[in-house]
Amino acid sequence: MKHFVKGLTASAALAAIVATSAIAETPRKGGTLVTVIGTNVRNLNSAVQSGIATGYPGSQLFASPLRYDENWDPQPYLAESWEVSEDGLAVTLKLVPNAVFHDGVPITSEDIAFSVDVIKENHPFKSMFAPVTSVDTPDAHTAVLNLSQPHPALILAMSGQLMSIIPKHIYGDVPIDEVKTHPRNNENPVGSGPFKLLEYKSGEHVILERFDDFFIEGRPYLDKIVMRIIADPSARAIAYENGEIQLGAFEQLPRIINRLKKVDSLTVTPNGYGAIGPLDWLAMNTQRGPLKDVRVRQAIAHAIDKNFVLNALMQGTAAESKTGIHPDSPFYNPDVPNYPLDLEKAAALLDEAGFPVGDNGSRMELTIDFGWPDVKAQVEYVKAALKKVDIDVTVRASADFPTWAKRMGEMDFDMSWDTVFNWGDPVIGVHRTYVSSNIGKGVWSNTQGYSNARVDEILEMAAKEGDPDKRKALYNEFQMIIATELPVYHVNTLPYHTVANEKVMDFPQGIWGTSTPIDMVWLKE
Repeated sequence: MKHFVKGLTASAALAAIVATSAIAETPRKGGTLVTVIGTNVRNLNSAVQSGIATGYPGSQLFASPLRYDENWDPQPYLAESWEVSEDGLAVTLKLVPNAVFHDGVPITSEDIAFSVDVIKENHPFKSMFAPVTSVDTPDAHTAVLNLSQPHPALILAMSGQLMSIIPKHIYGDVPIDEVKTHPRNNENPVGSGPFKLLEYKSGEHVILERFDDFFIEGRPYLDKIVMRIIADPSARAIAYENGEIQLGAFEQLPRIINRLKKVDSLTVTPNGYGAIGPLDWLAMNTQRGPLKDVRVRQAIAHAIDKNFVLNALMQGTAAESKTGIHPDSPFYNPDVPNYPLDLEKAAALLDEAGFPVGDNGSRMELTIDFGWPDVKAQVEYVKAALKKVDIDVTVRASADFPTWAKRMGEMDFDMSWDTVFNWGDPVIGVHRTYVSSNIGKGVWSNTQGYSNARVDEILEMAAKEGDPDKRKALYNEFQMIIATELPVYHVNTLPYHTVANEKVMDFPQGIWGTSTPIDMVWLKE
């Protein structure tokens, strides 16, 4: 049985997407798009580096086998079709026959095999391709990924910035484990995507130009993309307002978002970040002190007013989150236990757990950490909220991000306000937080020390289950359990927004945001 087969060519599939677009105008070719990245780019090679700063230029420089539409449906890209074997142990890719790298060398199945090896060795998301044991290359345009077990997450992992195809003849001149530091990652990289590098200056800009021999005829529409690097949100806001910047993504400060919404020439939208899946939450160390007791964790949840966070702190720019899976994901379960503000219930739970108010007026003392200044208001709010149920909280601000990350990785904390990404499929970005085999494996692992045998079992089954309905049912049960046991109190989505000038047409609003090719973007006169 074939799980699914896509037979459309990349060109036909993209034509279908454009045909259903709300914009009926004929795209205009040419022009320079001026965009912005909010943090410095450390590595342009998205096969060896994660992160949204790499994802934007990386997805333009390097093509992936597949791309996804806004409905979470895979579409052809560098692979014109694909097939999953009946037993789920092989995925066969048929490459478009006319694809070449930026130096004119044909893209072949050998490059697919090489790229998989590079990603497995160097990319931080080890679960993406862990079940891939080998890649067969029966001919130049056929690659067969062999798996040790069914791995439905692989299809999504072959899109966006997660499976960038890089040339073996360029990056294969060093051992696989040294590609991460290859000099051609940032200097004269040779890619497979719609744009090629013109200039990269660390801390200043990334400039790309149209690749005329891109494998989708007529694409890309733009001649050039200038990606300015501007870390100051206020400076970016001014540049958006005066038209100096035409497109930007991953804007997250509520005051900036609401300010830009008032500008008539701008579209400001949260659409397009479902696969990135950014979540804000209160992490709790379940192996330490009073937080070992689930009743204490539930009491803390009842003491926090989500409405205050969403409306006062996030100023209406974020959505509520109830579980470790992003609300935009098809696997999200909204029908989990919730914890409305209820100070009496919180106090009762604390009494029941054996933490009455002492002679000093306090039930317990806890610490709360944060790793970056943007969330200081949330941390201070949690301190004030828990004081109302007689929990004394000490806020610990780390000297820098590495200091905070070290504390998290070593589980040297009680609570921490954290932002974590789903990265599309739960296997990639969700399992790592909850499986007991990943306890204390560094920052953004299971730093909560959470262990539940049934959760381990569910996630292991979900990672292999090929039936979407059965897989969703497994994740529904998983979310019910973690929403009850609360190793993490899930509060809100991170309010990523895209900002587009009225002249920018067909800017990306699919599940990957700008961590996807923008070969269909064009400028209106």
